[in-house]
Amino acid sequence: MKIVFAGTPEFAIAPLLAILDAGFSVAAVLTQPDKPQGRKGVLTPSPVKEQGLLLGLPVLQPERLKADMGALKEVGADLMVTCAYGQILTQEVLDLFPLGVWNIHASLLPAYRGAAPIARAIIDGCRETGVTVMKTELGLDTGDILLSEHCPIYDSDDCGTLSDRLSRIGATLIVEALPLIEKGNCALQKQGEGFVCKKVQRTEVDFLRPAREVSCLIRGLSPAPFAYARIGELTLNFWFAEEADCNVEAPAGTVIAASPKEGLVVKCGEGAIRITELQPAGGRRMSARDFLNGRKVQEGMRFERLS
Repeated sequence: MKIVFAGTPEFAIAPLLAILDAGFSVAAVLTQPDKPQGRKGVLTPSPVKEQGLLLGLPVLQPERLKADMGALKEVGADLMVTCAYGQILTQEVLDLFPLGVWNIHASLLPAYRGAAPIARAIIDGCRETGVTVMKTELGLDTGDILLSEHCPIYDSDDCGTLSDRLSRIGATLIVEALPLIEKGNCALQKQGEGFVCKKVQRTEVDFLRPAREVSCLIRGLSPAPFAYARIGELTLNFWFAEEADCNVEAPAGTVIAASPKEGLVVKCGEGAIRITELQPAGGRRMSARDFLNGRKVQEGMRFERLS
């Protein structure tokens, strides 16, 4: 059974390696074109491309797959596995693979179809998410489900740590799924009604919201594209925050503790959060303790919304 593996971010690497380690033949890797990165716009390959080249696999990078299917047709694969590839597949692409196209999706479908399911689950305060292996059809993550596995979301998770765990679950599930697909032993389950989540973007923190909502927003947008807020002349990107005990009466957004010992504690509409890692705009990531050694923020100051 010849397989094409389609993926782009770091999340897709563990499943790719697991497929190879299980003895399956990956005939080619399909990934997004190199993208400009950083202030200088240096063209940078995707993590999956880098991994594919290290493994000595052919790498395909069409700008628009539906308009440039020639190289993919030439592979002559039986099956394609997709994992956060990043392009919509047409029926012509689906028809290339006699054993189908199978997607590793980082949610318990039908919840959180579409982009950014991991970030959205954290931002929404979910206590659980998971991974689904589904047969791809033309709808957006609406295909029949082959396998799924649950995964808890901890208060210590951000999008990065949860992504790592879900990637490993996806690796386990696809290795379990491939023999079933190869033998035609697939008991598929239809999806119910679901909803599509949108791509996340850098978001200003609203400290009028309850502490848990603020903490979830910050953790869901870390390690990128960040939740941020402005205090005085400083704009801060937040890497991690947790709920904090609070018995202080103060307006939302007020700094109620700011010392290397106590950390940076900010009053919310309900409760308070303790920010433990942050990054001044244009600066480096650091602990709140190191940041406060410079006393750039003091108790009684207030975060103000820009919008």
